Amino acid sequence: MRGNRFRENPVAIRNIRRLHRAAAGLLAFTLIVIATSGLLLGWKKNSNGYIHPDSYHGVTSDLSDWLPFDSLKTIAIQVLRDSVSQDLRSEIERIDARPDKGMVKFVFEHHYHGIQLDAATGKMLHLERRRSDIIEDIHDGSILDKLFGTSGEQIKLVYTTINGIALIIFAITGFLLWLNSGKRSGNRRDPSIGI
Repeated sequence: MRGNRFRENPVAIRNIRRLHRAAAGLLAFTLIVIATSGLLLGWKKNSNGYIHPDSYHGVTSDLSDWLPFDSLKTIAIQVLRDSVSQDLRSEIERIDARPDKGMVKFVFEHHYHGIQLDAATGKMLHLERRRSDIIEDIHDGSILDKLFGTSGEQIKLVYTTINGIALIIFAITGFLLWLNSGKRSGNRRDPSIGI
């Protein structure tokens, strides 16, 4: 019975339509960005190394033959400076050791570069542009924090909160409008054709 009262209240329906349009307007651009970046992230491991770099193999997986991590870090920073730019910052975001591949990957903090080194010889296996990291940062809005230099990912939190709430409102109001459309289209149904 409550559903009938809702369907018969044109003011409520008009307000729901306004809210739905406002949420749609807010979501239009960001939803396209989120959907496109999400699609690319879904395909990253199947991009033949373009979106997500492939992992290369070193000469040995025997950890006793590996160079110390501080030596490998020094080599990675020197490779970054020699191969990319002297001006890039050299803070390490993470070190990814792959014992089964005999490789250590260094990912840098303030830019989207990574270097894979042979863990035993220190030889550079691959210099990578971390496109998947760029896409992830676009997807969750943290790229704006990096561009504006904010700490604590404040822009990311606002971006995801606003988009999340707007998407919830959009879904709920869309459902309510769909429920209401059943009443209108129900009046136009032709019983002779069974719909």
